[in-house]
Amino acid sequence: MQANLSLEEGAALLRRAFESAVNFVDTAQLYQTYPYIREALKHYHQPVVIATKSYAYNQADMAQAIEEARRELDRDVIDIFLLHEQESEHTLRGHQEALEYLLQAKSKGWVKATGISTHTIRAVKAATKHPDLDVIHPIINRSGIGIVDGTVEEMVQAIAEAYQAGKGLYGMKALGGGHLFGQAREALRWVLKNPHLHSIAVGMQSEEELALNIELFQGLDGDSATWEAVQQRKRRLLIEDWCSGCGSCIERCPQGVLQIKAGQATVEQEQCILCGYCSSACPDFCIKVV
Repeated sequence: MQANLSLEEGAALLRRAFESAVNFVDTAQLYQTYPYIREALKHYHQPVVIATKSYAYNQADMAQAIEEARRELDRDVIDIFLLHEQESEHTLRGHQEALEYLLQAKSKGWVKATGISTHTIRAVKAATKHPDLDVIHPIINRSGIGIVDGTVEEMVQAIAEAYQAGKGLYGMKALGGGHLFGQAREALRWVLKNPHLHSIAVGMQSEEELALNIELFQGLDGDSATWEAVQQRKRRLLIEDWCSGCGSCIERCPQGVLQIKAGQATVEQEQCILCGYCSSACPDFCIKVV
């Protein structure tokens, strides 16, 4: 979604990842990456766990989201299906109808596990207590970037409690949406040391990044010069000059770092976590992470 790779380029990178021992991929209805994953998995017969998510809050929309995932991923069964970006027990109640349909899909064998993704400690705690949620996908990084309602220490504690309650957990934004890219090796090491995470979703845009991350996850240091070169690549949110100032991105931004100035959207780069949600909301396709 963020790197603007072609279908061929994206599928090739994913296929290389699968062939290099990666066996878990995180996506979402919003990301529009199902075709990349499907193409990468063609003629690949080793097990790969796929987690996806949807903003659906009613039965009809969740039914459509599940069917879309099964069809476009060419899979009869979706391993993990999450309610996307939950904030608290209140938003969980607001999505109860969608969750009930998810549970029906689980009983029919279309979905193996249900859960939530979240940027808040409140939602981690709410999901920990919820008997129908199997998996939690929380934001977690060494600096606490993007945690909406507390500190990194509080999130670490909430994750530990969820783990002890038997929930499956995989982290997101280990690099703070790119803000920790300059210290990527140390940031990834930090999150890998957390004994309460079963997996971590890490975005990669090149075979070079893929190779470095695989080495790190295997307990190897990798080449320091290569790490240094990769870490020095700064990323930012780019808003093209054809922005019409419609405000759709502002409504979609979970961090509240976008605003309209002189008829166009602008971003507070230092506060942006590069989640990419604004780009999916833009009707003119003028927002990119570069």
